[in-house]
Order: sequence, then structure tokens, then C-alpha cells
Amino acid sequence: MIVIFTPRNKAFMKKLLKFYFLTFILLSNFSVFAQIIEPPDDGDPPAAPINSKMIILAIAAVCFAIYTFRKKRRTT
Repeated sequence: MIVIFTPRNKAFMKKLLKFYFLTFILLSNFSVFAQIIEPPDDGDPPAAPINSKMIILAIAAVCFAIYTFRKKRRTT
């Protein structure tokens, strides 16, 4: 009788299974979110605004940086 599942082999199988799951999740991500791009009927579609909330994000980032620096200065 051939023993396939030794303790050392079980650890390798667990790592291999984790690798398979990670590979499956990463590769299935491309196919799940793939969309067929249909050409527009009348010219280009309107551009999507990306700068609408940039000021609020910048203010939040500055506030977070100030909070982090003050917290770090108190602990040292």
C-alpha cells in the first residue's frame, strides 16, 4: 500500500489548495466583470465627471494626516 497523505505531504497539499483558490479567484475576476462594449449610436458618450468630490477627499486626507501625526507625537 502506498501512503500518499503523510504529514509533510498534507502541508504541501494545503499550500497547493490555497494557491489553486487564489489563482481561481484572481482569474475569475476578469471573466466575471467582463462587459461587451457596444459602439455608441451618435458619437462619443458624455465624459464621466471624476473631480466632483476631490476637494472633500483632499480635506479628509489632510485631517487624517494631522490626526496621525499628533497621535504619533503624543505616544513618543
